[in-house]
Amino acid sequence: MIETEFTRRFGVETPIMQGGMQWIGNGEFAAAISNAGALGTITALSFPTPAALADEISQCQALTDKPFAVNVTTLPSISPPPYEEYRAVIMDAGVKIVETSGSNPKEFVPIYRAAGIKVIHKVTSLKHALKAQEAGVDAVAVIGFEAAGHPGELDVPSLVLVSRVRRFLDIPILAAGGFTDGQGLAAALALGADGILMATRFMATEEAPIHEAVKQKIVENDELNTTLIFRELKNTARVAKNSISDEVAAILAAGGDFPAVRDLVAGKRGKSVYETGDTEAGIWWAGLAQALINDVPPCAELIERIVREAEMSIVHRLPNLVR
Repeated sequence: MIETEFTRRFGVETPIMQGGMQWIGNGEFAAAISNAGALGTITALSFPTPAALADEISQCQALTDKPFAVNVTTLPSISPPPYEEYRAVIMDAGVKIVETSGSNPKEFVPIYRAAGIKVIHKVTSLKHALKAQEAGVDAVAVIGFEAAGHPGELDVPSLVLVSRVRRFLDIPILAAGGFTDGQGLAAALALGADGILMATRFMATEEAPIHEAVKQKIVENDELNTTLIFRELKNTARVAKNSISDEVAAILAAGGDFPAVRDLVAGKRGKSVYETGDTEAGIWWAGLAQALINDVPPCAELIERIVREAEMSIVHRLPNLVR
């Protein structure tokens, strides 16, 4: 058993959290991860309406009595989702943990706190981590450059970023970006983190609600099979390498603007990848962690293995190196 400030503060058995994943983080999947001792996460904006999110939360609550989180990403948009309505659903349902990213958390931390909800905020820099702590969040997930999704524009890898943030923050830290196994968990703890956040690794599990062909593609891929897109737009995203991501990168590198790639990166195309298993159908998320993924186990087996491997590293291997 590994106990950290994260496990104590958030009431979970293991210092592992599932990151929010668009189109993947549903209630059944989150419950499977939480029942296995980690912190599962429902991705709010995967659901088209606040009412649909309410149903998903209810389903999760019926499947687990363990803590789980709801991810809400708030970003500037011409036609933003009804964030206040999603937030109201979360509070009315009695959810106890929210994972946030995007906007400055000072805008919503007081609202969640008043409802007795703990907030974990994703950050990609020390600057944003300090702002999150000042805003009163309960923990931060520090996203290194290796991560899938949006790792920021500074290109700082987890090894440096996690250690850097730890020097300045007093609240719990989760390390994210490149973490898939017990050795990674042990390394994160050595850097001063209180646990790890994983997304790509959880995609390759039996319970993940995506096509088996996508899971097998993750197993086959290595650290060279991702592409960085939107760098020219200052909105860098790491996605799985395929013909679509290569085309998008080439168009933008040649001076194209977002309208030139809009149809290629449409969310409905990415969603179809997960549904049909056609990994060339659109943009889909995957991090460098693919290189360390060799199987598709049940969530419970994966989490137990990670903890066991970390304990072996901490208790047996590392002490034997000290003379």
